[in-house]
Amino acid sequence: MAHKEGVRVTGRSKRSDALRNEQKLLAAAAEVFLVSGVDAPIRDIAAQAGVGTGTIYRNFPTRADLVVAVYRHQVEACAEAGPQLLAELDSPFTALRHWVDLFVDFLVTKHGLAHALQSDSSGFEALHVYFLDRLLPVCTELLETAAEAGEIVTDIKAYELMRGIGNLCIGREGDATYYDPRRLVNLLLDGLQAH
Repeated sequence: MAHKEGVRVTGRSKRSDALRNEQKLLAAAAEVFLVSGVDAPIRDIAAQAGVGTGTIYRNFPTRADLVVAVYRHQVEACAEAGPQLLAELDSPFTALRHWVDLFVDFLVTKHGLAHALQSDSSGFEALHVYFLDRLLPVCTELLETAAEAGEIVTDIKAYELMRGIGNLCIGREGDATYYDPRRLVNLLLDGLQAH
């Protein structure tokens, strides 16, 4: 009986190791996508993650599989970061600003998603619903907390802010050398501050 329990523990640690490795791979892919787009060579992602290309293909047989997994990974990271930032930082507005930085990274990566999924528009729509379900409540909490603290104006809605930031990030495509969406997003956030 003790032997079987030992086997189970080993099986669990392998699963947790595999999960950790997958998270590391997704984080590396997100970094490469942020710099080079979703069409970046798989070998660049493998090098960033410190794994062989075979490891990536074993976990994600197609580029679309990898892009969708990165998308979900980034949505979850943004969703978890909101409450964590509010708990760690003294200023809700500072928490909002840090969260928006993560959100911008996600949006810059996300723009290649539709192309990577090609004709699977229903898959893209399902991911968009998932994105809104996970991130709208987090952004709402950040905005409400900052408004209650008197740090921002109170008439902005989470969807408006997220949509506005998204529109500012779209302009980066094809013009990354001369267009920095973060500068404009920071101007937008500065405009939210209560005076």
